Amino acid sequence: MKKKLLKMVLGTALVMGLAACGGGDDEAGGDTAAGGDAEKIYSQKCSSCHGGDLKGGMGPDLTAVGASKSKDEIAGIIKNGTDGGMPAGLIEGDDLDKVADWLAAKK
Repeated sequence: MKKKLLKMVLGTALVMGLAACGGGDDEAGGDTAAGGDAEKIYSQKCSSCHGGDLKGGMGPDLTAVGASKSKDEIAGIIKNGTDGGMPAGLIEGDDLDKVADWLAAKK
């Protein structure tokens, strides 16, 4: 019985952890990233690791990322991920461009 409960708890934790990392494409309108607002996209796809206030957490602080990285460098990191643990491809297409532009303005 205890093993069954432990498996259920660990399985639930895994699912919740993966859900927090973003992923998936939200094609519907409303409160989803498809609305195109860079801050909303960031909130849905990035804030679980970089913080809602950009000050970091599991991921690095992004409050002044534009002071050290260009829009293209930021876009490359989002697209390709990093060896430090950021997964590749969390944001794609126009949404990636919008978020990279928005972050590049953070100086």
